[in-house]
Amino acid sequence: MATAMDRKLWARWQEEIEKSPPPELPATTVSGVAIDPLYTPDNLDGFDYDTELGYPGQYPYTRGVHATMHRGRLWTMRQFAGFGTARQTNERFKFLVDKGQTGLSTAFDLPTLMGLDSDDPRSLGEVGRLGVACDTIDDMRQLFDGIDIEKLSVSMTINAPAAIVMAFYLANAQDRGFDWRKMRGTIQNDTLKEFHAQNEIYFPPEPSVKLAIDVVEFCAHHVPQWNPVSVSGYHIREAGSTAVQELAFTLADGFHYIDQTLERGLDVDQFAGRLSFFFNAHNDMFEEIAKYRAARVLWADRLRNHYGAKKESSWKLRFHAQTAGCTLQDKQPEVNLIRVAYQAMAAVLGGCQSLHTNSMDETLALPSEHAVTLALRTQQVLAYETGVTNTVDPLGGSYFVETLTRQMSEEARRYFERIDELGGMLGAIDRGFFRREIADAAFAFQREFDAGHKLVVGVNAFQEKDEKPLDILQIDLAVEAEQVASLNKVKRDRSAADLSRTLDAVRRAAEAEENLLPSLIDAARARATVGETMHALADVYGRCEGAVV
Repeated sequence: MATAMDRKLWARWQEEIEKSPPPELPATTVSGVAIDPLYTPDNLDGFDYDTELGYPGQYPYTRGVHATMHRGRLWTMRQFAGFGTARQTNERFKFLVDKGQTGLSTAFDLPTLMGLDSDDPRSLGEVGRLGVACDTIDDMRQLFDGIDIEKLSVSMTINAPAAIVMAFYLANAQDRGFDWRKMRGTIQNDTLKEFHAQNEIYFPPEPSVKLAIDVVEFCAHHVPQWNPVSVSGYHIREAGSTAVQELAFTLADGFHYIDQTLERGLDVDQFAGRLSFFFNAHNDMFEEIAKYRAARVLWADRLRNHYGAKKESSWKLRFHAQTAGCTLQDKQPEVNLIRVAYQAMAAVLGGCQSLHTNSMDETLALPSEHAVTLALRTQQVLAYETGVTNTVDPLGGSYFVETLTRQMSEEARRYFERIDELGGMLGAIDRGFFRREIADAAFAFQREFDAGHKLVVGVNAFQEKDEKPLDILQIDLAVEAEQVASLNKVKRDRSAADLSRTLDAVRRAAEAEENLLPSLIDAARARATVGETMHALADVYGRCEGAVV
């Protein structure tokens, strides 16, 4: 508590503040949380160092999941990459590794994400545009040709067809002689956030979650170093949520995956340590840092005290961060480099385990080699020149950061209670709770922007009349024809009998509510396509009302 002398100094400071002109704009976080002009010990009444802060690598992990954090080992620099054909993306992967990238992150094109084949009429004009086209196991083989996937960790961002793409990856790895037990990586496989925000939906919620849990269960037994779900707040934030909504909805999704996996009969310590998270790194540095710290505290508390996990690895929330795509602007796009640098610093100061920095031109097109190199260099300057890795959790104990961390934890817990009152995760989805909350938050921010209370450099402030256009990556129209021709060749050369047999086995496994990975791996080897396999599953699961496929 403050002393009498402290109170006199406090009163003097308040008098000086009252004489000063008010701030030009309301002092709030990006999410609209009011910020006091100064934070003192009084903001942290009852704060206990051991229980609320503690030491890095120790419960409740406020200060990080490892004792030495980035002082001992840097985060993985994992630039998102994928465009055109598997051959072209393979070349980009090798380019990035040559530039010093330490992990691969795979972006698939929109048809693949939606469970469509490249020759589907609905794919016209989208093949290879926003990521790499991956129709069959042959594309997966080309994608990672010449890459040692036992030594280099691989991330794949895909959700509705995630189990099918994972089957492609595992079948290809085994055929090439790689040991599943030695492979490290992550598949996003977070179908719940699709129902909150991203809308790449195919099956109804319940079978969608069932498919995700199949991957969790299979990996727990056969691919133990793999992260079978990356519980993703990133897209929730991109849809317009506040920071605390991103935090709360993401963790609630993670809890639902745990509940469903426990129903399979697995012990929580068999799989919880391999669940990973994917968060947004937005503009407000201190709000983002508090979000990451609160996420670790909330996860550790729930895993230890509610689920009864015994292993510390189950208590530790590990996360990948990506700088905020929704903050990138097409006006003065070079300024995006500066935004990304500060966002990346927030992720690092918040204790991320891996990081993707967006390229300055991503709001205009897929990144050029020049832009993606600068994005990677941003991480390297951060790691080797800024000094942020010299000590663990340099902002720990800050009155401001600790207050924000506490506030976010409390607000997230209130969201957990509201979700429970609505009947849990699926009940809240059915009632439209998540979409409504996100839409309200997005509207509130837009209103502040329109009123000039939120400034965006180059857009509603500090505009330039004459801008020079950037050179951007152009995807050749021939890519789509090349991919479709390749797919047609696979279809001509494969065994129709093997295809029919394996897809029938997929249907039987789905009807029997068995784990689908073994039958999906067999179908992959029979050259079943993503679209054909999704259709087979839809024969059993049906399609989600409102889905575009």
